[in-house]
Amino acid sequence: MFELRPFDRRGNHLRTYDPFREMEEMERAFFGRPFGVEQGFNALAAFKTDIQDKGESYLLEADLPGFRKEDIHIDLDGDTMTISAERHSDHEEKDKEGNYLRCERSYGSYQRSFDVSGIEESGMKAEYADGVLRLTLPKKQQTVSSARRIEIQ
Repeated sequence: MFELRPFDRRGNHLRTYDPFREMEEMERAFFGRPFGVEQGFNALAAFKTDIQDKGESYLLEADLPGFRKEDIHIDLDGDTMTISAERHSDHEEKDKEGNYLRCERSYGSYQRSFDVSGIEESGMKAEYADGVLRLTLPKKQQTVSSARRIEIQ
């Protein structure tokens, strides 16, 4: 079992195949859907992550370009790790005269949650550079149960 399974926006593990959901997606694709909505959730509210198995640990890399380190938070709640980031809109304050011809950069809250039940929390390390958050997540040591036979008296 892979310990770092992403959750959907409602906190559930990603869903299994559902043919009716695919038919609804086809209908939405044909008749149109709001900008940024893909796969049943807002694509702008999620960020992309890569997870690599490095043997003794996992390496999670999350793309968070344009964020300050102070605006990124990593929270642990039981076996759930949540990475959240918030980007603020500054263009409204800087330009009251309406000099913008087009403003496409998004702002708001972004978050993803992961199951970290197989992670040793005390050894977790995080660094942020060049718009990429890198988390080193050491695996819990597997305790091997020693099999033995009980003598009947």
